[in-house]
Amino acid sequence: MNTVANSQSPLRKAFILDAVATSAMGVMLAAGAGMLTSLLGLPVELLRWAGLALIPFGAILAVVGMRQNIPAGLAWLLIGCNAMWVVDSLLLPLSGWVQATALGTVFVVGQGLVVAVFVGLEVAGLRRAQRSSVA
Repeated sequence: MNTVANSQSPLRKAFILDAVATSAMGVMLAAGAGMLTSLLGLPVELLRWAGLALIPFGAILAVVGMRQNIPAGLAWLLIGCNAMWVVDSLLLPLSGWVQATALGTVFVVGQGLVVAVFVGLEVAGLRRAQRSSVA
């Protein structure tokens, strides 16, 4: 099995940082969906279920980020999940499926862009780890 990372790996650090942000967003959305719906103009169910989906994903990121060796395929899978979140976040305001407020649109696009930064950090960390494991 092709594994990458070590205790000081930028990939591990990126996954841990992503885990913290993802889990915090998940808890905020799941617990605060009722309050956020009128402010953001997003359906309460969308906010709540997005939050409930983010909590276990954050836990997975944390577990993977704490591993001494991360399978490259698993890293790419998690990065791919994040990339899909980015695409969905950018397309949702354009889809017409929701009638978000201006703040809601900024929120959805903004958190998508934050996730895009994590994708960039994770891809860079994975490539660096793969180069180091070959050397």
